[in-house]
Amino acid sequence: MNAFLSGGTGRVGPSYQVSRKGVHRGGPAPGMRRLAAAPAALIVGVMAMGTGLPAWATTGPHGSPSPRTPAGLCTSLPAYRRLAAQVSAGIQDALRGRAGHQAVAVYDTATGVSCYADSGRHFASASIVKAIILAALLRRQQETGTALSPRERHEATLMITQSDNDAATYLWNEAGPHSLQRFLDLAKMDQTRLGQDGYWGLTQVTAHDEMLLLQLLTQPNPVLSAASRSYQLGLMSRVISGQRWGTPAGAPQDVTVHVKNGWLPESSGWHINSIGAFTGSNKNYLIAVLTDDNPSEQYGIDTIQAVARAVHRDLNEARAIPRARLAANVAPTASSRAPSAWAVVPALPTPPPAQK
Repeated sequence: MNAFLSGGTGRVGPSYQVSRKGVHRGGPAPGMRRLAAAPAALIVGVMAMGTGLPAWATTGPHGSPSPRTPAGLCTSLPAYRRLAAQVSAGIQDALRGRAGHQAVAVYDTATGVSCYADSGRHFASASIVKAIILAALLRRQQETGTALSPRERHEATLMITQSDNDAATYLWNEAGPHSLQRFLDLAKMDQTRLGQDGYWGLTQVTAHDEMLLLQLLTQPNPVLSAASRSYQLGLMSRVISGQRWGTPAGAPQDVTVHVKNGWLPESSGWHINSIGAFTGSNKNYLIAVLTDDNPSEQYGIDTIQAVARAVHRDLNEARAIPRARLAANVAPTASSRAPSAWAVVPALPTPPPAQK
């Protein structure tokens, strides 16, 4: 049985079954507990002082708290309001008319533009929880003053770069519920609810908290050391080609892509999630897109990639303009070429070479 088919809710083994609800222990699959959620309408979230976010997540592009100006779904420093409005319009256009539910979070450290759409809505994490598992384990090792064991490093590589479910179950158990919850508490990821009874893929996450996680991985903070951040981002930059769909769609060639995706079928539709950090010279921006009730796996991937292409386009066009004109309105261009079919099918082997 292919352990990657569903993106994972728990360990695959002799006493487990696969159903439309994903991987589960023998017997009926556990129901997806629906937590209270915001309406499907897009909701503006403000990333600024007074939002309850930790101090390291509320600073402007130069490291100090700054007043922010709303522009549609986005906020920014006053000088970048037009850019924020452009990014907001691109996200709204990408989501217009799409079936299911979507939540989006975007943050660009260079301009301070941040965007939120339905960011408090809960979604089943599927395999994006694997980024939380590793971060929690790294935090535990920091506190104990020990390094990851060779076995843990091996399993971490499989879990992040190949989305291996057995590896995730091993490290979920290694970290344990106390360390996992302690990490969430330290990270101020108060909206995240860990999956129960070993069903890590049913962890309930929000775009708001996934953005906090991405910020922890890419900015100096008191929770994760520079060494821990570098190690996890290094693994996220080495995800296999068949799983580099989602938020990387449309990313320019001069950025390093760090990604983790999740996918899980359920009776009401597919859960498709993608989180990504994009770093390079004068570039450090973050995208999280969560979706559920998608009519097909590909439909959810297409929704996420439409949002990602709009964000990559607008933020990188802004950087191509001289700094004095960064606040000017940015005209959109045609979307990037769509990836090949194999590039967007998760967790499938690379097609064999053509026979000569």
